[in-house]
Amino acid sequence: MPPRRAAVLEESVPPPSRPSSPPAMDDIDETPFFDNVDELQQQGINVQDILKLKGAAIHTVSGVMMTTRRQLLKIKGMSEAKVEKIKEAAQKIAGSSFATGVEVQDRRKRVLMISTGSKSVDAILGGGLMSQSISEVYGEFRTGKTQMAHTMCVVAQLPPELGGASGKVAYIDTEGTFRPDRIRSIADRFGVDGTLALENILYARAFNSEHQMELINECSLRFAEDKDFRLLIVDSIMALFRVDYSGRGELSERQQKLAQMLSKLTKLTEEYNIAVLLTNQVQSDPGATMTFVAGGALKPIGGHILSHSSATRIFLRKGRAEERVAKLVDSPDRPESEASYKLDEGGWSDV
Repeated sequence: MPPRRAAVLEESVPPPSRPSSPPAMDDIDETPFFDNVDELQQQGINVQDILKLKGAAIHTVSGVMMTTRRQLLKIKGMSEAKVEKIKEAAQKIAGSSFATGVEVQDRRKRVLMISTGSKSVDAILGGGLMSQSISEVYGEFRTGKTQMAHTMCVVAQLPPELGGASGKVAYIDTEGTFRPDRIRSIADRFGVDGTLALENILYARAFNSEHQMELINECSLRFAEDKDFRLLIVDSIMALFRVDYSGRGELSERQQKLAQMLSKLTKLTEEYNIAVLLTNQVQSDPGATMTFVAGGALKPIGGHILSHSSATRIFLRKGRAEERVAKLVDSPDRPESEASYKLDEGGWSDV
């Protein structure tokens, strides 16, 4: 069932269900982005085993390919013979994992760009946040992390020509800071019906790190059932880990659990062609200096595991008066640079 689109007032024609940033991509839009795990039945896999895969949050053929044999064997009722048969069936459907550079370039044309709401910040990002990758924003309180998440909840529903992706949004809230009233005021800025904008946001409140992982697994099911999701927001990724694990004695276990969660998020971005936005908190680093470290004595929590998983990292800091500054710290295809923005009734906007 297609989503109820948040209609833009000045346009009566609804946007396409699977828009793409580059023009003239109609032939790609018609092709489904992923193969549902139910297609394994055509390769001789019985329904009970497919249901077991779904119970383990594996809903696509590529999801089977991304899961190790050891993890599949942990699923109740799975034997080595069954796992091998499922792997072989998935390989037949998926084909070779290798591709030429030209083929990879063609696949990259499916990548969507979603605006942050600020044109100056979009400029340093090359157009906005990309699908098929994880973007992380971190900074002190009152720098606009949650406001960015709220702004993108609305922008993602706009048509591509207005910086959106014509899709729905999943929002996992770990701090209890999601406000429907903010969504309505941001929707007013973009000429969008507030109620429709809220209907296209799938919201869940996480209360511990295990619950957070369960919600991410549930997102996998939702994305497989409804192909119109374009953005997943986790606000914030580390807050609950900070509470559930304390001290150096539990640091190793915390980082292991975090790595598993980030691995799942990375797979989701590539399986379903969605963008993932993570907000993150900071901690003091007394040994750092303003000269050598972006943000001076502040650094994001999560360690190297989080820094390596995030394709794009943006550091937010307070500027003069109402001005805020976004610094692009890490990106696979953009140089380090800064841009100014401000927070107002309509969310993130230009100074």
